[in-house]
Amino acid sequence: MTAPAAWDGRDDDRLAELRVRLAAVRRRIDAATAGAGRQEAPPELIVVTKFHSAGDVARLAALGVADVGENRDQEAADKAARLAELRLRWHFIGQLQSNKAKSVVKYAHAVHSVDRAQLVTALAKAVVTEQGRTGREDLECFIQVSLDDDADGHRGGAVPAAVPELGELLATAAGLRLAGVMAVAPLGGSPDAAFEKLAGISAGLRAEYPQATAISAGMSQDLEAAIRFGATHLRIGADILGPRPAVG
Repeated sequence: MTAPAAWDGRDDDRLAELRVRLAAVRRRIDAATAGAGRQEAPPELIVVTKFHSAGDVARLAALGVADVGENRDQEAADKAARLAELRLRWHFIGQLQSNKAKSVVKYAHAVHSVDRAQLVTALAKAVVTEQGRTGREDLECFIQVSLDDDADGHRGGAVPAAVPELGELLATAAGLRLAGVMAVAPLGGSPDAAFEKLAGISAGLRAEYPQATAISAGMSQDLEAAIRFGATHLRIGADILGPRPAVG
C-alpha cells in the first residue's frame, strides 16, 4: 500500500481533534488508576493506529505519544520507515505469521501476539540476525492468551495450559525478552471476569519468571476493567483516532 502524505507539522483541525480525544482517554485512565489505587504504577498507553495515516501518527507524536500499535506488517513497516526520525516504539499486536518475523523485527519494540512455539523460533532467529546487522535491542514478547471458553479461542491466542511452555521458550530464547501476557476480552462476556482470569494466569507465569510482570489488556470499551485487574499496557484505538477511515 502507499501511505498517505505525512503531516506537515502545522496546527490543523485533525490535530485539534486528536488532542481532545487523547486528553479524554488520559482522563479516563487517570480516574481508573486512582480508583484502583495504582497512582504509583500507572499503565502505559499504546495508541493503536492501524488503518490510520502516517500523518495521524506524526500528530500523535507531537502530542506526546511514544508507543503505537499496529496489526498488519505491511502497513506497520511502511509507517515505521516513513516516521523513523520520531523514535516511536512500535508494538505489533495482531496475529503474526512466522514468515513475517524477519520484517517485524526490523521495526518492532514488542510483539504482543506470541501464541505458538513456531513463532518463538522464527522471532528468535530473526532478532539474532538483526542484532548482528544493526545491534537492535532484545525484542519484548507477550504471550497472547485466549480467554474464550471454547478451545479454538476465536479472538486469538494460546490456551492457558500452553502458557508455561511458551514462557519457558521465550525466557530461554536468544534475542527475546519475556515481558508477560496479553489478551482480548471475549465478545459479549464480562471484561471483569476475563481480566481477573488473565491476572491469575499472569501470577502463575510470574511465579516461574519474575521478570514477566507485564499485562497487555484493555481497549477503548473496557480499559477501566483492565486497570482494576492489573493491566500494565493499554491498547486504545477508536476512542483516540475515531472511526476507521473509508478505503478507496
